[in-house]
Amino acid sequence: MKTFFDLKQEVIARGLCHGCGGCVTFCTAINYGALKMEEDHVPRYRSVEKCIDCGLCYLICPAVGELDEQVNRNVGWSAPMGRILQVSVARATDKNIRDRATDGGAVTSLLLHLFDSGRIDGAIVSKQTHEGRQPWLATSRDDIIAAAGSHFDAMQGVLQLGEKYSTYSPSAQALGSLMSQGLRKIAFVGTPCQIKSVRKMQALKLVPSNAIKFYFGLFCTSNFDLDDDKTHTLEEMAGCTMADVEKINIKEDFMLNLKDGRQITIPLQDLDFARRDACRFCDDFSAEYADLSFGGLGADHGWTAVVVRSALGRAAFADAREKSLEIQSIDDHPGIDAGLITAIMQSSKNKKKNAGNMTK
Repeated sequence: MKTFFDLKQEVIARGLCHGCGGCVTFCTAINYGALKMEEDHVPRYRSVEKCIDCGLCYLICPAVGELDEQVNRNVGWSAPMGRILQVSVARATDKNIRDRATDGGAVTSLLLHLFDSGRIDGAIVSKQTHEGRQPWLATSRDDIIAAAGSHFDAMQGVLQLGEKYSTYSPSAQALGSLMSQGLRKIAFVGTPCQIKSVRKMQALKLVPSNAIKFYFGLFCTSNFDLDDDKTHTLEEMAGCTMADVEKINIKEDFMLNLKDGRQITIPLQDLDFARRDACRFCDDFSAEYADLSFGGLGADHGWTAVVVRSALGRAAFADAREKSLEIQSIDDHPGIDAGLITAIMQSSKNKKKNAGNMTK
C-alpha cells in the first residue's frame, strides 16, 4: 500500500500537487493530525510519528489514477468531458447579487435558494481576503453572499501590493469544520481538482465527505499565484495597480475590472509566468465530476454558463428557475446551447491536450 511518503515522491516532489487539501482534511478530520498544509498550499508532515501509513491520502489524491474507474462509475462520467444532461445560461434574479458576483451570480443565488429551502445547512466556498481567496464555511445567508465574486476594497487593494495573492483557494480544507459543527447537508463549491478529491473520499465513504450533498464545480483554465515580483509584473502589463482593481474574472482572458469602470484584459498565455505548476498537468477544465458546473465562458457579460451533470443537480437547478434564477431563453437566443457546448468543448480539449503534452 502506498502512503504519504510515496505521495511526496510521486506527486509533490514532481510539482504535480494541486494543493486541494484533501489529504490534510481527511487526516485531520479523523484526528490523526499527521499532515498539515503550508502557506504555499503544499501538504507536508506535521508529525511523522502520528502517520499510521494507512495510504488513504494517496488514494484520494486527484493527481494519481487510483479510484478513477470507481469515481467515473459513481458519477456516470463519459467522454469527452463528463456527463452532460443540459446546458443553460443563467443569472441571479437579485440585482444586488449580480453586482457583487464575478459573472451572473448563479452559484450564489442557487446556494441561497438551497439554504432558504432547507436543503443545505451550509456551503463550502472561498472568500476574498487581502491574502487572496481563502476557504470559507458559510453557515448563513450573509456568509454565502459575502463569498460572492472576486472583489478588492480599498484596504485590500493597498495591502495586496505587499503580500502574496492567489486566485486559488484550497477549499477542501474547510471540510474539517463540518465535524465540529455537526453539519450534515453541505454544498461544496470548488475547482475541478478539489471536486475530484472529495469524490474520491465519497467513493471510499470517508468522513467528512458524507456531509456533502451537492457538488458545484467551477470552470478552471488555470489558477495563478502572484508574489511581490509577479504582482509588479502584472501591474506593469496592465498599466494599473492592484489598488485600482475592484474585481477579477478569468474567461478566455484574465480580466481586471477597475474601480473607475474600465476593464483591462490580458491573454492567459501572457500570464504563464504566474501559473501554478500543478495546473499545467490538470486535464479537467469544466469540473467533470460535479453535479453542476459553472463559469463565464460562452456566456454574455453578466451571465453564467451552467452545465447540469446529474439528476440531483438538474432537480436543484429546475427548482430555482424563476424563483432565484433567470434563464436566457433559447427562443430569444437561437443556438445558444450549441454555442455554449462548442465553447466549453474547445476549452476542455485544449486543457487535455496541454496536460498530455506536459506528461510526455
